[in-house]
Amino acid sequence: MTKPEEGTADRGGHGTGRSRSAWTAASGETERRPIESDERADACVIGAGIAGLSTAYALASAGRSVVVLEARAIGAGETGRTTAHLASAIDDRYVEIERVHGREGARLAAASHAAAIEEIERVARAEGIDCDLERVDGYLFLDPGTPADLLDRELEAAGRAGVAGVERVERAPVPGCDTGPALRFPRQGQIHPLRFLVGLARAVERAGGRIYGGTRATRVEGGPPALVETDGLAVVRANAVVVATNTPVIDRLAVHTKQAAYRSYAIALRVPGGAGRRALLWDTAEPYHYARLHAAPGAGATGDDWLIVGGEDHKTGKPEGASPEARWDRLETWARRRFPAAAAVERRWSGQVLETVDGLAYIGRNPADAPNVYIATGDSGMGLTHGTIAGLLIRDLIAGVENPWARLYDPARVNVRAAGRWARENLDVAASYGRWLAPAEVASADEVPPGEGAILRRGLRPIAVFRDETGRVHERSAVCPHLGCIVRWNGAEKSWDCPCHGSRFDPIGRVLNGPANGGLPPLPEVRRPAPRRPAPRRPAPPPDPGARPTG
Repeated sequence: MTKPEEGTADRGGHGTGRSRSAWTAASGETERRPIESDERADACVIGAGIAGLSTAYALASAGRSVVVLEARAIGAGETGRTTAHLASAIDDRYVEIERVHGREGARLAAASHAAAIEEIERVARAEGIDCDLERVDGYLFLDPGTPADLLDRELEAAGRAGVAGVERVERAPVPGCDTGPALRFPRQGQIHPLRFLVGLARAVERAGGRIYGGTRATRVEGGPPALVETDGLAVVRANAVVVATNTPVIDRLAVHTKQAAYRSYAIALRVPGGAGRRALLWDTAEPYHYARLHAAPGAGATGDDWLIVGGEDHKTGKPEGASPEARWDRLETWARRRFPAAAAVERRWSGQVLETVDGLAYIGRNPADAPNVYIATGDSGMGLTHGTIAGLLIRDLIAGVENPWARLYDPARVNVRAAGRWARENLDVAASYGRWLAPAEVASADEVPPGEGAILRRGLRPIAVFRDETGRVHERSAVCPHLGCIVRWNGAEKSWDCPCHGSRFDPIGRVLNGPANGGLPPLPEVRRPAPRRPAPRRPAPPPDPGARPTG
């Protein structure tokens, strides 16, 4: 397989892993200074990804004062690792959405995702954001192992949901890609996600919003007013707080039992001279694959494209069956079988998606907190549209405006039709605690190669050991501070990943992804007793002249 050029970790603040996505090279200004003093605002938004900045933009455009807190840089989380499909063709498919949410729920889901694409296009045009926005058709085609009638059933379900213009075609009209029969979803879209976020941030600031980078929110307390404490000791007081950190970092259990974290892999291959017609492509494999075409950076007069292909998902912290490198190789095999003109692989990366048990995001009031604390989580593989929906919906909830999507996305919802998936995911979490009894991966830190990590044990204590490139050994507790699972080393992204709820940490234990909001705990210091000094020798007393001699 072709080996891509290696990226650099943490470049441009996009350091949630070692790999480098297709978007980080030319994303524009993403850094912001940390907060230095206490602030007051109508709303405090935590997180500067698509959900956080869409919400900040919607609120600022409505005349509200907004403070945004971001732990790293704009788009430094999962928005910078998406493949950036804008789709109303829902990942879990309308057959499943209708089964779980009913016909009206499927209709609202379709309408909200279509509205999100329209909103992204409207904002990009209104704010003059150069983000390679294109409206393209999307095509769902059969994997050989899928029942032949799936396309017909999905066509009928999409029609009942009111998705406009969906039709069955003989093949996707992409040169050199023989998909076979497919469903065409018209007027989907694609975008350069970080350029869009940079433009959105500037628009927020033009409207008076204040965005702070390098600032981690450490505690949220509902109001009135709500308080947000930061690692720099500054406090933000606000009428409302929106936690848009991919997964909530303020809850222990509220929504984490209803969603599961998955790693999804992506590659970008150069297509010399371009591949012709742009389109979004999805197959029906399990796990499924997705692809699109985007102008390659620096293509100039050659018109080269990047073929961006993703898939090969697995539970975070549980890469059983194939290593990350093998999954990237599988994506390359899939891509070359369908796009023979593709040349070198130029980028390989992975990202984290949160799959909810019923296929739709959780957006609205946080069920575990005060009424003025809101969350946006559960992207379900559709982060750009779900994040944009969050901005529109939370704006209305804060303003007290009735929104027809509120009940569908309510984080407090319990859907009995999703009970089977809920049980499977939580049984899997319970099984993950079995790693407490697993043997050590190495007998001592001497066995860990430079640039790698492993779990060793001292007595009953599991220890996460990382040896950096200079040979220095770093040791932290291997126990995730969220709910006590044992983390696992991810050699592709150079991170410690928790298999229970998807928390991730860098090689020396600093938190990358929630729900943990702090790093892997330091090891308790071993208090060795101070060396005992011999008692000072006292001089012998002088002889008593009146004493009787002995001996």
